[in-house]
Amino acid sequence: MENHSVSAVLGPRAPTPFEKDLAARCGSGTNYHSVGSPSLPNYLGATSGSSQGVHDDASPSTHPIDADNLFRQVRAAQQSARSYEEAMTQNCQPRPSGRYAVKHNPQAYYVGADDPAACQRDDVPLGSLTGGALVDDLDRGQLPAFSFITPDLCDDTHDCGVDVGDAWLRQWVGRILDSAVYKAGRTAVFVVWDEPTPMPVLVVSPTTPSGVSSTAPFDHYSLLHTTEELLGLPYLGQAATATSMRSAFGL
Repeated sequence: MENHSVSAVLGPRAPTPFEKDLAARCGSGTNYHSVGSPSLPNYLGATSGSSQGVHDDASPSTHPIDADNLFRQVRAAQQSARSYEEAMTQNCQPRPSGRYAVKHNPQAYYVGADDPAACQRDDVPLGSLTGGALVDDLDRGQLPAFSFITPDLCDDTHDCGVDVGDAWLRQWVGRILDSAVYKAGRTAVFVVWDEPTPMPVLVVSPTTPSGVSSTAPFDHYSLLHTTEELLGLPYLGQAATATSMRSAFGL
């Protein structure tokens, strides 16, 4: 999700009934920090442990990133990783179009080792609630070991109100939680915002205590550290010294 602080999403006047309900039933953090500005450095940080010296939202042709990353790590561990991008019209689309923003699709920026071929295969359009990549993977019980799901520029609340994002999350998070994959008990869902500090974070898992709220200072490197920890992977870059979110949310 995009560009909203804790008060805008979880404050008493925020028109976000689903997100508030999720925080009450699952886990939430209220002191989550960005690691750069604008959007792209945060997406790179959350998936590679570094903002890679990027300070803008330029396209992959301007910022080809030849660095190890979470997607490559998962593949190297003989597991699967996919990005599901709303409004993208072709796999691994390198340029923005309509409501699709490539700056919110970090997998499209990685160019080392087998990254380009994997992007063409695994960086896919999200599809709809009635059919498409994510719904098909959920229905087949074949959700990847790591999934990165990005709403479009309206549904992520970059260009539209927080009420629109709340409705989108109700539909999609609800679809994930209703799936046999989630009910099997081995899936954690993190709903995060890119900036501005402090942003909320919502954590949903079968082991997260209901209503737990943390004021600990987590950031995108904490998210990467936690993801790598859960998947049994080594830590990349600044994830190595970041604070794990596992104990705070019972993961």
